[in-house]
Amino acid sequence: MLSRIAESLFWIGRYVERADGTARILDVHLERLNQLPLPEQRTVSANLLAVMGVEPSEDSPTGLQHLVTRMAFDLQQPNSIAGSLSAARENARRARETVSAPVWESLNATWNGLTSHRQDVVGTYRFCTWVIERTATVQGMADSTMSRDDTWQFLALGRALERADMTARMLATGDEEAFRLSWANMLRCAGAYESFLRSRRAAFGDAYAVEFLLLDQLFPRSVVSALRQVEQSLIALDPEYSRTGKMDSARRLVGQARTFLEYHHSEDLIGELAEHLERVQAACAGASDAITTKYFAQASEHAWTGEHI
Repeated sequence: MLSRIAESLFWIGRYVERADGTARILDVHLERLNQLPLPEQRTVSANLLAVMGVEPSEDSPTGLQHLVTRMAFDLQQPNSIAGSLSAARENARRARETVSAPVWESLNATWNGLTSHRQDVVGTYRFCTWVIERTATVQGMADSTMSRDDTWQFLALGRALERADMTARMLATGDEEAFRLSWANMLRCAGAYESFLRSRRAAFGDAYAVEFLLLDQLFPRSVVSALRQVEQSLIALDPEYSRTGKMDSARRLVGQARTFLEYHHSEDLIGELAEHLERVQAACAGASDAITTKYFAQASEHAWTGEHI
């Protein structure tokens, strides 16, 4: 496989997952932001933009409308929902001969649908709901119509890496007092509410919700589960074995982050959450750089924001 095709597939996975994660985070936070006084709206909006890695606009004051524009509808912002979907479609166009027809058609239809889902037409809530449904369709088409060869592995690798990072960012938005997300909203943000209730029964609270989203090995959006999926894709792409335990940089970074979470015992997970999330995000960024260096043969490095390829 050509490195440029592999890179396009990797970023399709990342961009689609990024659009989905951003839509979930924005949907949950908008409900509470609408109930806050204007000064608090500005503070929370600025904090949320910082957590999501979005640079504030110099010509527009930070506030609820600025947050919605930058995170949802700004096509020039690769961290926004619209920007991510546009970039995913562009990468699919470049890898048109390798992605399945249903995946391409789903991405193309989603990109074309952005025009009819402008904020002034449907509103932000309906836009976020539509994005979550469309990204689920794209991912479902990929899982059901693509062979489990290197083509699918690169796409799955990008998706899993982005999912670990997005779940960490989502937890970070509930970590600071300024956000004050309830544990129920935190779980709904990740689509984990029902799964959590079935697994925990009567054990409710912030600490249990954080533990579930960080450490649960069966829920696919938990950080540990996503990191394990990254490792599985990396092994499938390069299954070399060494008696001395030597492995590539990406597997080492991701494996260290995952095993630290799995085997680290803490009596105060909430108090240590910021440290855990910082370690996960650093591992994801480092793994992305290592994957780029090993597979994509490109001089320029990708930041978390990614680039249009």
